Amino acid sequence: MSDLPPLSPADPTSEHRFPCNNCGADFRYDPASRSLTCDHCGNTGLIEGTGTGGPAALTELDYRTALTADLPYAEIEETRVSKCPNCAAQVEFDADIHATECPFCATPVVTDTGAHRHIKPKGVLPFALSEREARAAMTTWLGRLWFAPSGLQDYARKGRAMQGIYVPYWTFDADTRSAYTGERGTVYYETQTVVRDGKREQVRVAKVRWQRTRGKVARFFDDVLVLASKSLPKRYTDALEPWDLSEMEPYAPEFLAGFRAEGYAVELEEGFEHARGYMDRIIARDIKFDIGGDRQRIHSVDTKLGKITFKHVLLPVWLAAYKYRGETYRFVVNGRTGRVQGERPWSAWKIAVAVIIGLIVAAGIGFAVAANQ
Repeated sequence: MSDLPPLSPADPTSEHRFPCNNCGADFRYDPASRSLTCDHCGNTGLIEGTGTGGPAALTELDYRTALTADLPYAEIEETRVSKCPNCAAQVEFDADIHATECPFCATPVVTDTGAHRHIKPKGVLPFALSEREARAAMTTWLGRLWFAPSGLQDYARKGRAMQGIYVPYWTFDADTRSAYTGERGTVYYETQTVVRDGKREQVRVAKVRWQRTRGKVARFFDDVLVLASKSLPKRYTDALEPWDLSEMEPYAPEFLAGFRAEGYAVELEEGFEHARGYMDRIIARDIKFDIGGDRQRIHSVDTKLGKITFKHVLLPVWLAAYKYRGETYRFVVNGRTGRVQGERPWSAWKIAVAVIIGLIVAAGIGFAVAANQ
């Protein structure tokens, strides 16, 4: 970005703050214009290199090199984070903020200067929805939950702004070749005589003829996505998929202007274990297809992994954490598609009313049936 001052490498917290070259206020990334915008004076600034996104534009790192701590120094960065005492989220904060709330669970947090040394992001999927659009998606979702407390719906609708958070993920690539042994089952039928109610009947009974087999399958896995955060339940983040990774941009800190970023809590090796579990499931499916027949049994699989590469990437999530009557409710919105997930709140009185109405309707139907007999 040609019209902005360079970053100061001595101050890690400056990475996500970009002063407007016109008035000095902070720029923020605007999803609508895909550029930096100053809310104070309306000035805008372009981000160099945007529009060149996609997996092909992102640099992959060698997995085994990273495990032996031989990554180049340029691939490592240090940021200042605060760790939530409740959910353990590691979220970056500006240096001039001393107390705030955790965006993941609404717990009060006193910020510290803890250093988080980690592998730099290689890719970022920029926000496409504004906070207003994300809030509209969340309130619409809440409106469909008839048994949700009305007070919570009103509180969420009128509450504070949602937080834009970049959530960390790993992606893994691997070339796999698997040799297997197993059995192919062919279904056939035999006619047997059985006795039912004192009568002899002829019935067809399914049997399986098994034949030993062996073979090889190969598959290249591209961008296996693994959540690197432990702050949100995995069932929420899984439900936000799919992510349009083809629109990912090479990482530039300007995309984070006005947003927060969570440091990864799932280390690289643990992340690959999750990815390997996914790969093994897909390989097992490929083997069953290769075995063919009507039934399949897999006895052994020996998988050789070729070059394994990875990336640390950031994906956009709008997040709301509300405390209502002593309970914390969290809602997450895919910052690209508007898909919503969260704790499902229940209203005891709404459920009671529904039960009473159901009993009244059932009694009315019973009375009508009895009257007609």
